[in-house]
Amino acid sequence: MANEVVDNTAKSRFEILVDGQVAGFADYRLMPTKIVFTHTEVAPEFEGQGLAGELVGHALRLSADTGLRIVPLCSYVAKYIERHPEFQEITDAR
Repeated sequence: MANEVVDNTAKSRFEILVDGQVAGFADYRLMPTKIVFTHTEVAPEFEGQGLAGELVGHALRLSADTGLRIVPLCSYVAKYIERHPEFQEITDAR
């Protein structure tokens, strides 16, 4: 079964599911024109599988597709954006 990234709006976070189980999440605060990423976490048993990058990449693409500016308060999201310049022009300073 493939990994799935879902936007859990009730918890204000994107989640990555592995075989239907939440393996990690990226918390956010939604504002009228921005999405502020505050924390990213992967469960210890799923670490080292590239899930955080898959999760954050998908979350940033979805945010960009909806026209939201990205504010990376989370250090992992900030580093991901540094390594993926395609997101830099839609990113606001922390």
